[in-house]
Amino acid sequence: MNKKITQFAALAVSGALLLSGCGGNNNNGNAGTEPAAGNTGSGGAEAADTPAKISWMNILHTASPPTDTILNKIEEVTNTDLDFSWIPDASKEERINTALASDSLADIVTLTILENSSVRNALKAGVFWEVSPYLDEFPNLATISQDMRTSASIAGKLYGIPMQKDISRNGVIIRKDWLDKLGLAVPKTTDELMAVAKAFTEEDPDGNGVKDTTGFIDRSDLVFGAFKTLGSYFGTPSGWHVDESGKVTPEFESEGYVKAMDYMKALYKGGYINQDFAVTAKTDQQQGFSQGKAGIYVGALFDSKNMLNSAKGIQDDMELVLVNDITSTGNPADRAIWTTSNGVGGLLAFPKSEVKDEAELKRILKFMDDLMSEEIYALMTYGIEGVHYSVDANKAVTITNQDLWQQEVQPFSSSRPKEPGYEIHDSDPLRTEAARLIHENEQYAVLNPVYSLESETFSTQGSELQKIITDATYKYILDKISLDDFKKEIANWRKSGGDKIITEYEAAYKEVNG
Repeated sequence: MNKKITQFAALAVSGALLLSGCGGNNNNGNAGTEPAAGNTGSGGAEAADTPAKISWMNILHTASPPTDTILNKIEEVTNTDLDFSWIPDASKEERINTALASDSLADIVTLTILENSSVRNALKAGVFWEVSPYLDEFPNLATISQDMRTSASIAGKLYGIPMQKDISRNGVIIRKDWLDKLGLAVPKTTDELMAVAKAFTEEDPDGNGVKDTTGFIDRSDLVFGAFKTLGSYFGTPSGWHVDESGKVTPEFESEGYVKAMDYMKALYKGGYINQDFAVTAKTDQQQGFSQGKAGIYVGALFDSKNMLNSAKGIQDDMELVLVNDITSTGNPADRAIWTTSNGVGGLLAFPKSEVKDEAELKRILKFMDDLMSEEIYALMTYGIEGVHYSVDANKAVTITNQDLWQQEVQPFSSSRPKEPGYEIHDSDPLRTEAARLIHENEQYAVLNPVYSLESETFSTQGSELQKIITDATYKYILDKISLDDFKKEIANWRKSGGDKIITEYEAAYKEVNG
């Protein structure tokens, strides 16, 4: 590992992120049309092919930083000299807060916790460049949709390049071999899904002569577990609803939310879902599915391959079908799927303390534009052809050296400014199908209309207030309280700060939308 990768061990004991001063030497020439402009230092303009020096404060989701193999290739393709400082994901909030407070930043700062008050305050205070006026000068950045730009904005301004994720990854994963054994069709409505859950519970789908399976297996998570996806099928908004007059209403006051609670209550009372779902961890849920304890999993569609792999040697006959088009009405026009962040995974932001002028900003934006290319995406996702992977004529990739890929490539995957929409793809059929359905979900995703809006009360009290609704939702599903009791908890939420959140969101919506 050379100087380009800041030592992980040093980072682990560092009290702050020491990358200040990097931006001062990064002034460079025109970027929008030049292949790769060089730096402009105190001695005047250098040769156009001089690599641009760019520092990047980034998040590390793996046990250790990557070696320089992929970094060197990225530098070669983008004509840059990159200096990464890796922040362990577990300590990112503390490290980013410290870096903002001490003004010890880098040319590029990865901000994945946009709800953090220190981050939002820094963005609103003008610590980072607003990039909206420049995006359309670059071919790849220009493709960022207006919905994405709006969702990633803070108080109506875009202070970085949105990290574009899949808008909605969720759907239903079902044991197809169990469907076939019981002569059942793939469900297309919530009623049909309920019927499948009942059959998986009562009709011995695994053929062992013992009543030891359930339909659904779920976990203690009302967002990324089954509840929110089921809520989509009943018309529940994504977090909040804003009507034409600008009136803001929380999702749990919608008819769809109550219908989703009633649906899960019926699953629970019928025994068609694991009875301990309210206290089940995600790992236990997925292991239970892989072990053949249940036949329906609602969550991220890409979880399917991992669960299938885990089933090897235990459930070797397991065959899965992925479903993303369930409705409560049977009308395809009612298809909908939730999203919380509208596909925004964070911002790649450029502090003014490091990026001194517009010319330097444009050179870094040129680098961002390069990162969105198919070539760099392939490098950061799969590695180097012939070293880490092979690819067929249809651009389907097979990783050929898993250990090397994990060491040299995997850490870069969280740094990609864009994830969906590339031609190169995984060769595994189940992963390919999951990716196809996730991409299809974009057409039916219900965006969160307040995601980019400001509510100080939500920032400071939102999590605490949400516990009121979460507890009441579980109690209703478990038949411990009535609907009137649930509505009393909504009133408690409103009185405890919810009304103030609504007022602040309505004011912010009016300010941004006029």
